[in-house]
Amino acid sequence: MRYLNYTLLCILYICSLTITGCMVGPNYKPPQTSVPSAWTGTADQNTAAMDLVHWWTQFNDPNLASLIERAVESNLDLKQAESRLRQARAARRVVSAGLWPTIDAKGSYKRSQSAGTATAPGVRNDLWQTGLDAVWEIDIFGGVRRNVEAAESDIQAAVEDQRDVLVTLVSEVALNYIELRGYQQEIVISQNNLKAQQRTVELTRQRFNSGLVGALDVANADAQVGTTASQIPVMETSARQTIYNLSVLLGREPAALLEELSPTSTIPVNPPTLPAELPSVLLRRRPDIRRAEAKIHAATARIGVATADLFPKFNLTGSAGYQTSTSFDGMVNSRYGFWSVGPSIDWQIFNAGSVNANIEVKKALTEQALLTYQKAVLTALQDVENALVAYSKEQQRNKALEDTAAANRKAVDLATQLYSQGQTEFLSVLDAQRSLYASEDSLVQSNRNLSTDLVALYKALGGGWEEEEPNAVGVKSEPNLPAEAK
Repeated sequence: MRYLNYTLLCILYICSLTITGCMVGPNYKPPQTSVPSAWTGTADQNTAAMDLVHWWTQFNDPNLASLIERAVESNLDLKQAESRLRQARAARRVVSAGLWPTIDAKGSYKRSQSAGTATAPGVRNDLWQTGLDAVWEIDIFGGVRRNVEAAESDIQAAVEDQRDVLVTLVSEVALNYIELRGYQQEIVISQNNLKAQQRTVELTRQRFNSGLVGALDVANADAQVGTTASQIPVMETSARQTIYNLSVLLGREPAALLEELSPTSTIPVNPPTLPAELPSVLLRRRPDIRRAEAKIHAATARIGVATADLFPKFNLTGSAGYQTSTSFDGMVNSRYGFWSVGPSIDWQIFNAGSVNANIEVKKALTEQALLTYQKAVLTALQDVENALVAYSKEQQRNKALEDTAAANRKAVDLATQLYSQGQTEFLSVLDAQRSLYASEDSLVQSNRNLSTDLVALYKALGGGWEEEEPNAVGVKSEPNLPAEAK
């Protein structure tokens, strides 16, 4: 009993060392990064506070909103990200198990027969044995706790990866939808121009039959009709392939959305203002930046894991059980019981510098993680500025194209009227029609570019996820671990 009390005191003492023990390795400090105070591309733009979480609602297009909602529910890339998050949480539980003792149960039964002699037969023996073995590594220098800290950061990185996939997904759905509506509008313009050119062919043939024009005018009119007609199947192919892209983004077979999306519709209208977000907010908004920061934390913690190998490891081992050669029922008798308990130490005295080399490896990985973070910040700033300047300049181009298209419509009407009256050559009509078709097609492309540039801006700002609900896309939180494992 005295020995048992002494053993319990030793255990309590060692546990107190664990609770108050040091954690070797550097403590994590968030990286400091300087960002500009304002965006250069918003100087001449109207800005206002907007909902970045559900930014697609700014386009007021129910079809777009429906597609995004369904994509969030069924996209396969997002499901993979959710699985990676569950994997990271399970890995944390594996690591945190090192803070607790491991207990193994065992049991055996053996029957043996000894050799007999000429005068005496052999003796048959039965051996029954059962018991428990326990090992507890006392985390005095914090190697296990640093490993848990790294695993916690891995979970955060997986959360941010999930958010980044979500941000990319909603933007890809919006971009493909806008592309589809743009192709459909181009097809409408081509068909309208084709009808106008076919009327011009009829007029030219009438004038040719009347002897007012030559066969060259008829040939030029027919060639213009053929050129316009040849471009329509190309745009129809692009529209069909875009529908296939949207179907796959929704986790469905390529032709699943043909009936729903084939009817022609307009390009989503741009909101009159841009989101007013400061560059400093971008560091907390972009999931890829947050993921890079979490990886710095994990890499820093793993320096401590490697550093702990420089110090001794203390283990508390014990075993207890019963052993008898009488019968299984006899093991309940206390005289057949046995037990042992005691501490052990394991310290690498010589390892040819492998531990120090491993520490240097972890430090280099931490440095790389920091550089990755810095690059992510610069890339994010560039993405926003690129989207802002593209949107601003496209607005200027769009206004010029609207004026050009309006002027070309007047030119076509005037040229056709003069040609029917014999006051101008057919070449004037042909040039006017070509210019009108080109300007209207460019205007549709510009309208599409305005919407896609705005989508790129929302994506660059990290829109599409909500801080209060990191598991909003369907990943269930794991139960909390004991305080020692956090």
